[in-house]
Amino acid sequence: MQHTTAVASPPRPDRHDPEREDRLVRKRDQWLAAPIGAGLTTALLAVAGCGTDDSGAAGNGEPVVMGMTDKVVSTDPASGYEPGSWLLFNNVFQSLLSFPKGGTTPEPEAAERCGFTDRESKVYRCTLKDGLTFSNGHHLTSKDVKYSFDRTLRIKDKDGPAPMFSALDKVEAPDTKTVVFHLKTPDATFPMKIASGAGSIVDHAEYPADRLRTDGKAVGSGVYTLKDYNSQKAVFAVNGSYEGPAKVKNSGMTVKFFNAPDALKKAVEKGDVDVAYRGLAMKDIAELNNASLSQQHGTQVVEGASAEVMHLVFNLKDPVAGKLGVRKAIAYLLDRSTLVRDVYQRTAVPLYSIVPAGITGHSTSFFNTYGDRPKPDKAKDALRSAGYNGKVPLTLWATPERYGPGTVPAFEEIAQQLNASGLFNAKVRTLPTEEYEQGMADGKFGAYVKGWIPDYPDPDNFTAPFFGKDSVVANNYSSPTITGRLLPKTADQPNRGATKDQFRELQDIVAEDVPMIPIWQGKQYAVAREGVSGLEWTLDPSTVFRFWEISKPAED
Repeated sequence: MQHTTAVASPPRPDRHDPEREDRLVRKRDQWLAAPIGAGLTTALLAVAGCGTDDSGAAGNGEPVVMGMTDKVVSTDPASGYEPGSWLLFNNVFQSLLSFPKGGTTPEPEAAERCGFTDRESKVYRCTLKDGLTFSNGHHLTSKDVKYSFDRTLRIKDKDGPAPMFSALDKVEAPDTKTVVFHLKTPDATFPMKIASGAGSIVDHAEYPADRLRTDGKAVGSGVYTLKDYNSQKAVFAVNGSYEGPAKVKNSGMTVKFFNAPDALKKAVEKGDVDVAYRGLAMKDIAELNNASLSQQHGTQVVEGASAEVMHLVFNLKDPVAGKLGVRKAIAYLLDRSTLVRDVYQRTAVPLYSIVPAGITGHSTSFFNTYGDRPKPDKAKDALRSAGYNGKVPLTLWATPERYGPGTVPAFEEIAQQLNASGLFNAKVRTLPTEEYEQGMADGKFGAYVKGWIPDYPDPDNFTAPFFGKDSVVANNYSSPTITGRLLPKTADQPNRGATKDQFRELQDIVAEDVPMIPIWQGKQYAVAREGVSGLEWTLDPSTVFRFWEISKPAED
């Protein structure tokens, strides 16, 4: 997508050792999270798989006020392909499947059961639950499900999730409870895609078929209704007609939008908001996390796992960054540990491969190949192989807005690290987000930043968008082995745990070709007033922020 235990640093082998590498990977996966998607099979997903007693229940408890600096770009699920909008979608709309709290394998939500009906993972069938209704009282049927997917693909909004369903050929609704998806090519990750915000089901009577809804309203069948929305706040009320597994632990949510991290910090310290999420400055999180009780101003810092990542990307047609020796030299000089310590105040961890820790198939390919400390001699040799004997001129491009407040300082740190070696003359240039995105698409940059928040927690979402036919980074890189063998071989494997070898081979290829360099993997943080609970169930790699899990004690 266009973004509670501290994580220790991994061991540091000095050379490639497959046995040691496997131990390292297993150990680091355990530290961050259990591997994701290990048990997704073609068998039908049963309602009994939910594993909790969280049957649908009307909301009770105190209303909760949350603050964030993210904005809601769209209230229409056919658009708004970013964190703020998906936060709204995940709470107002239902999907056929959803990610349960603390889990990353999709389970039934609006569906009673779903599953592939063929061996190739090309036909996916779902049966809806009985008695589903939208918040306006209209019945939710298979017609609405088909309409929602057809509509997203028909509108194909430039800021929408239509690219996630590029493999979708057609949707059928043979009766009111049955939906059948026909895919052009095998896609075992399809259940995860429809469990995301992109799978939101809309009322066919409320949403135009060929254009976006622009009145700022939303009608869904999810846990909440959107009661009021403007540029300052969004007010959510509990949906009394919701039918699903969520058990609501508050009587409503209000989300206030802030323009600056300082304002958000002051609001939570003063008690103007109960929870601050997405947008606090890294130094503020670190200070609050390390402060004494008296210095915390009645707040608590809640930390969770995240699969958000940041990469340094190279345009392979650039006269400088296009040379493999230059890219390898940068990989040898990058000091991630210093960067996450000094710039991110340890609110992120070093990332040594394309697939982050906690995701099936994660490895440490860049760690094994280039190490974790600068190696100027090896960098110098790499530059000589590229024909360079003097300092290499290099411009690192970044945007101060899109990927968080640490982005430009991080790239300035990288430039300093490169220049400290005496081998580069690197500088950082920045552009506003819109100009930056256009410049990246037009191939104007040689080396540039790309942040990524997964649409669904599967290694496919960290690889196919970058190395597939329509790469989101537009860096002119292609690998016949990746696109011709590895990605197709993983696409038709419903047991995602069985794809580890292919994804690890893919990561080794990327470390050798260096079309991009992984920099860091984020953590998720929320700062809450004392007494607020349930946030640990909203901060996980599924990226679903579950309003219904948050509660606070009644005021005296």
